[in-house]
Amino acid sequence: MNRLAGRTCVITGAARGIGKAIAETFHREGAVVIVTDIDVEAGRATAEALSAEFLPLDVTSERDWQNLAEAHPAIDVLVNNAGITGFEAGAVAHDPENATLQDWRDVHAVNLDGTFLGCRYAIRAMRARGSGSIINISSRSGMVGIPAAAAYAASKAAVRNHTKTVALYCAEQGLNIRCNSIHPAAVLTPMWEPMLGNGEDRAARMAALVADTPMRRFGHPEEIASVALLLASDEAAYMTGAELTVDGGLLAGSAAAPEGN
Repeated sequence: MNRLAGRTCVITGAARGIGKAIAETFHREGAVVIVTDIDVEAGRATAEALSAEFLPLDVTSERDWQNLAEAHPAIDVLVNNAGITGFEAGAVAHDPENATLQDWRDVHAVNLDGTFLGCRYAIRAMRARGSGSIINISSRSGMVGIPAAAAYAASKAAVRNHTKTVALYCAEQGLNIRCNSIHPAAVLTPMWEPMLGNGEDRAARMAALVADTPMRRFGHPEEIASVALLLASDEAAYMTGAELTVDGGLLAGSAAAPEGN
């Protein structure tokens, strides 16, 4: 229970979902957790439950990152988790033909610009110690095309590649700062709510969303948190520039339905 004992870990988008699960897992493993989010009320609630510090952070704001750097000029782990699909406000067109330029930019500002700013902050905050772990939450959607979510898929693909760039840069600098990405798929978090809805067909929608997943279920935030813990710990000391998929087998290919289904 002490795999991160004494390490200062900053997690973005930690008020709920995957970010919250990572904060809880890191706390259990002895980390000094810094919870950040734009949702001040939920972020403070998460932090209070862990006896952790909360800092408001809009990942698209350079000023907010500077404030974080002033408060925590040295850290051991950063998890760039904050992200959006673009569907948070309801159904909007996100296909390559009908997506608006502003919607495209809004998604990239959070998912890609936020990750860039986070990596830049982390490298500087880890340089003095010469070591650290940067964990970028990408997506299965960053590894395949998603016709109905063009901006999301493109931004997550860019996060995947920027992870490798950061890993190589740190190695060239002689820094033991590792940078890896996690690629979840079909993980049941509040991000899915606009697509699932609350009507009578919610169960049917959920079933349809996981029908092509070989494991036939949604993933849980805690399952992503366990992978983040591995990458943050010394157990992954020789891993950098790597990408780990946690997708119930989606990228492995199709699977026959179990007997009786």
